[in-house]
Amino acid sequence: MSSPHLCSYADRADKHKNPAARALLQLMVKKKTNLSVSVDVTRKNDFLAIIDAVGPYVCLIKKTHIDVLEDYDQTVVEELQALSKKHEFLIFEDRKFADIGNTVALQYSGGIYKIANWAHITNAHAVPGPSIVTGLASVGLPLERGLILLAEMSSKGALTTGTYTEEAVRMARARRDFVIGFIAQHRMEGIGARETDDLTDEDFLILSPGVGLDAKGDAMGQQYRTPAVVVTECGCDVIIVGRGIFGTGRDIDVKEVQKQAQRYQTAGWEAYESRLSK
Repeated sequence: MSSPHLCSYADRADKHKNPAARALLQLMVKKKTNLSVSVDVTRKNDFLAIIDAVGPYVCLIKKTHIDVLEDYDQTVVEELQALSKKHEFLIFEDRKFADIGNTVALQYSGGIYKIANWAHITNAHAVPGPSIVTGLASVGLPLERGLILLAEMSSKGALTTGTYTEEAVRMARARRDFVIGFIAQHRMEGIGARETDDLTDEDFLILSPGVGLDAKGDAMGQQYRTPAVVVTECGCDVIIVGRGIFGTGRDIDVKEVQKQAQRYQTAGWEAYESRLSK
């Protein structure tokens, strides 16, 4: 089995069976970007302003829990969907589901947020076991959604290592129709594989948080790596950047946000092209 990271995004898009993964890879090629911006702010106006500013430079908008918005209302989703069409990006709701199958199916499909109706991609912890994938797939598959499992995290001291990571990959391998990849720090090919596993055409997208061009970490335990390390050396596919683009202050400088987004887009794409050339 050849590693997917040795192939182009375009070739992988042609072969991928999940519609959400295929659409994401196609957008990455079309816009020449592997950048996802994590918009972890608490005010609706800031949320939408940042997304409108970075939209031309991203393949994916990652919302760190829609429920942190202090002034959420239904117009947030409507405007988010409009921006998704305007700038051509997919929406990744970073919900991090972590419960039994029946519960996550209800959380995914209903409640105030109705995440499955508008998020092309969502994610989940592997802690509950395979039932969490089954529950989410019962809602997401008919809507052509994709699921990301958390295999590794970028925070210092994270417990998502070793056996946990292996089990997360095994869960994904059993549901390649719906699980499209991982939040991880490096590629997952072969991890946890058994002799009886069919690894033919296995292609999991690796989305990597903790990416920074300037800072090495923060006071809350976040650790940062450059796009070159993440994409070229570790073989990850999508770089996730948040505060490195829109800062940590209360006031949003749209021009600076655009400048930083373009900077990360360029760095991420150059890292991808460097990977292909090796």
